[in-house]
Amino acid sequence: MSAVADTKAITPPDIRLRKGGTPLVCLTAYTTPIAKLVDRHCDIVLVGDSVGMVLHGMPSTLGVTLEMMVMHARAVRRGLEQALMVVDMPFGSYEEGSEQAFRNAARLMAETGCAGVKLEGGDEMAETIRFLAGRGVPVMGHVGLTPQAVNTFGGYRVQGRGEDAERIRSDALAVAEAGAFAVVLEKVPEALARRITGEIAIPTIGIGASAACDGQILVVDDMLGIFGDFRPKFVKRYAELGEIAEAAIAAYAQEVRDRSFPADEHVFGDAPRTVNSGETA
Repeated sequence: MSAVADTKAITPPDIRLRKGGTPLVCLTAYTTPIAKLVDRHCDIVLVGDSVGMVLHGMPSTLGVTLEMMVMHARAVRRGLEQALMVVDMPFGSYEEGSEQAFRNAARLMAETGCAGVKLEGGDEMAETIRFLAGRGVPVMGHVGLTPQAVNTFGGYRVQGRGEDAERIRSDALAVAEAGAFAVVLEKVPEALARRITGEIAIPTIGIGASAACDGQILVVDDMLGIFGDFRPKFVKRYAELGEIAEAAIAAYAQEVRDRSFPADEHVFGDAPRTVNSGETA
């Protein structure tokens, strides 16, 4: 269980105050049913652009649109009471400049009820983060492996090894100084994550960045064993729901084919009959 103990909705300032405290619990969600499941256990629920790969079968997050994010965020919002909802700004919705970023972030907040947005990038995005934060848009940063830059990186490779560590550290410092309330560190070495966490004043949320971070996030479909196209090293499977679902579907298909489903209890007769609850069927 996370530190969430009542029905008061968590806010970005609450998250900032958790620096160095009980680790923040974060998961993605894209639908109302999943949002309801994760709400009581999570501090932050991210409507991630990973939805493009997980639910829409895209090869990367680059094809995700603002309209897709609005649709899924509205669905998630309906399922939340306590957790802080943050929505990813998709590729192409903020890189052009601060004004573009504000227009699209304002739309996300107005149309979805989210409490903040997440955007990828470090030093090059610091001015945009500062612009948004100064105009009432809480921002979560994201440095290290930034999936929207997958083509630039040449794949989903570990970032920040050797001399490259200073670049990631500089990015994290820039994001924190620009006014972000938290920053995701993705796929960076443990020692670097530990150093950054100790140096910046805002919470770090790790994904493939060690337990030294102030919190952790995973894609919910990964940790539940639903999404199986690939399995990053940093993912722990807490269930194998994909296998369970496939077995159930196979059983249903067999019963349909051998006509054992629907059985008598699943069909309606000419006259109503009394069921256990006292109702008629």
